[in-house]
Amino acid sequence: MDFSRRLALIFFLTLALGAAMFLALGAGEYAIDSADVFRYLWARLANHSLEGFSRVQEVIIWRLRTPRMLLALGAGLALAVSGVAYQGCFRNPLVEPYILGVSSGAACGAALAIVYPSFFPQSQINAFVFALAAVSLAYFLARRRGEAPTVTLALSGIIVGSLFSAAVGIMKYLSDDAQLREITFWMMGGLHYATWDAAVLNLVCAVPSFLVLWGMGWKLNLLALGDEESRSLGLNPPAARLVAVLAATLMAAVAVSLTGIIAWVGLMMPHAARMLFGPDARWVIPGAALMGGVYLLVCDTLARTLTGAEIPIGIVTSIVGAPYLLWLLRAKSGGVYGV
Repeated sequence: MDFSRRLALIFFLTLALGAAMFLALGAGEYAIDSADVFRYLWARLANHSLEGFSRVQEVIIWRLRTPRMLLALGAGLALAVSGVAYQGCFRNPLVEPYILGVSSGAACGAALAIVYPSFFPQSQINAFVFALAAVSLAYFLARRRGEAPTVTLALSGIIVGSLFSAAVGIMKYLSDDAQLREITFWMMGGLHYATWDAAVLNLVCAVPSFLVLWGMGWKLNLLALGDEESRSLGLNPPAARLVAVLAATLMAAVAVSLTGIIAWVGLMMPHAARMLFGPDARWVIPGAALMGGVYLLVCDTLARTLTGAEIPIGIVTSIVGAPYLLWLLRAKSGGVYGV
């Protein structure tokens, strides 16, 4: 695929992301016209007078929907880009950001904070700490003679994830009805608790990690060839893989701790980006980032507008993700990495 076509696709996805952002800000129980949304944001950002806008519009647009929109955008970017990094590092098209225990570790941390609030900090902080702890433990178990082989690291992540999932089961067993309900809803994923602090924190972690991985695009291309081939071309595979996994894990862990478990984004978006841009990670990473943002914004808008009560966003993403995975397994076996 030539450069101009790829650039045109990036431009089109950027326009789609802008449209999805305005749709998210305007749609809802209290619908607001896109023109009014644009005029309000322009007045707010340019520090102009907000005269002519009601107090209700200000609260809905600026305090409720804008941080939620930014959190969805940042989480979609983080999960999609981390999926590209993991699939390149592990040379497996079915790997997603949760392979090293990110989701199970975060779920365990959130469950502990919910069941024992006196002993553990806020659920979001605890989820982030336990997500990083799960990944660190998986890497420690896989490390041998200064290296962590790809297959061993993946298996370690599965083992650690199972242990933390068992701990979540224990927390569910020990919890009362209200706590069990809260744990269940957290594990379904949702953006209903979005705040400005959460949105900014997510973007502060996701954007630098995205830039690191984008800068490593050529290294991810070499890693996808295998360790022997990449080493013969002058790359140090263990070191490059460690940096990529750390950056991907950081952005995924922060996103999961703030939004709960949102499945399929990190699996679907990298494949969709490769279908559009080809296997070159230098183009797949920005393409997946834009597509992840669009996808999660649309899913979140559907989750809060389809019915009177908000649907957990994890349910909406899974409804699309499961048929996609079935199609992928049937039609794309032996794909990009020969799996």
